[in-house]
Amino acid sequence: MTPEDVVRGPDVDHAAVVPPSDDFRNELADAAREMQDDDSPKEAMERAVKIATQIIPGCQAAGICVVHRGERIDTHAASDDLVREIDALQHELSEGPCLDALREDHTVVSDDLATDARWPQWGPRVVQQLGLASSVSYRLYSTDKDLGALNLYGAEVSAFTAEDVADGLALAAHVGVALAAAQQVEHLEYALRGRTVTGQATGILMERFDLSPDRAFSVLSRLSQQKNVKLREIAEQIVTTRTLPTV
Repeated sequence: MTPEDVVRGPDVDHAAVVPPSDDFRNELADAAREMQDDDSPKEAMERAVKIATQIIPGCQAAGICVVHRGERIDTHAASDDLVREIDALQHELSEGPCLDALREDHTVVSDDLATDARWPQWGPRVVQQLGLASSVSYRLYSTDKDLGALNLYGAEVSAFTAEDVADGLALAAHVGVALAAAQQVEHLEYALRGRTVTGQATGILMERFDLSPDRAFSVLSRLSQQKNVKLREIAEQIVTTRTLPTV
């Protein structure tokens, strides 16, 4: 990462990014080992945001969010409820550093949220309502795919030094691995649920209309095409209502 990768608010000098200190590297290595001992990626992310508040001096709160289809923001981990409120505001106002980190810049730094022109609504509300004054957001990757953002918040103006920003980037590299694993688990669970509900709907049709398995699945496929909706949605409706959807 070069200094050009760090985007600060207007009228603020770009600070040089310094490499993490040896002490921080040791702390981060210990934290990474603790994260690896967690039972699930979700637990690893929850631990990571708590670690951020412990080993990055300026960090008062931290969170990991994912933006789905550029619209809905989900908070995957939060050091406290303040972060969930922050993400909800970003979703409500469609502006904020998490969105910028995902859409535009690798690392987004704001030394003063109250006056940052990039987020004229979100920034002042975070300061006034939640008592946080500065932030750093890091875009997270896995196999070159944008997955989400690690967000750090400080209670003071200019809470994060150049060294803090570099330290956070090192932590973000570990968080990205946990987030990628969590999404893989989520996708697998979704696929398994889909196969389960499709099987349940097929069974209902077989019993209700005395159909063979192949014929029952053909009925689901035909309904899916006629209504122009995913087969899974048709199956869920049949399982929930125990009736065929109207065309």
